[in-house]
Amino acid sequence: MKVLLIEDDADTADYIVRGLRERGDLVDHAATGRDGLFLASDGQYDVLVLDRLLPGMDGLQVVKLLRESGVEAPVLFLSALSSLDHRVTGLDAGGDDYLVKPFAFSELTARLRALVRRRPLNQPDAELSVGDLTLNRLTRQVQRGGQTIELQPREYRLLEYLMQHAGEVVTRTMLLEHVWEYNFEPKTSVVETHMSRLRAKVDRPFAEELIRTVRGAGYVLAPAG
Repeated sequence: MKVLLIEDDADTADYIVRGLRERGDLVDHAATGRDGLFLASDGQYDVLVLDRLLPGMDGLQVVKLLRESGVEAPVLFLSALSSLDHRVTGLDAGGDDYLVKPFAFSELTARLRALVRRRPLNQPDAELSVGDLTLNRLTRQVQRGGQTIELQPREYRLLEYLMQHAGEVVTRTMLLEHVWEYNFEPKTSVVETHMSRLRAKVDRPFAEELIRTVRGAGYVLAPAG
């Protein structure tokens, strides 16, 4: 899943971001309503997690503006405001679910999965396919030719990004920014190491190679021919 978290409490945000990323999810974080509105309007997210009480612009205003601008990604409100009136107000404003703090991380992820499953069928990318390779973003299952491929979280995120850009050359810098979320060039071969491991699982057991190196440019995932 690609998740946008809009949460001003640093400890809560760190807890959610770290937990989701350990599962292999892609997560962006904004600490204010205005920053969250900017990211949500510009990015394509599977689901938004939004605090009710935010500095500058509260969560209700953010959701109303997003819905007015045509953003249809499901919204999970996360708040210490626990009364029935608060929950109803959040849902009436355009939210799809409401989780009261404190919460169990397992319940948060279960609710996010449920929201993504309920997305309208015309929203793309619930399942990515390239040739005989498929990646289901809801179940996190990867298969090639009907054979299940077990991936580590970072390998999953790497493959997901490559499949989202199938047929395009993806540079090392792009991978560092979007998969590792680095904004600098590390003096390691982290990309090459993980790419080698991913190719060993996705390509090596099969007759056709899908992931290819473009010398001096990066990598491309596409069927041969």
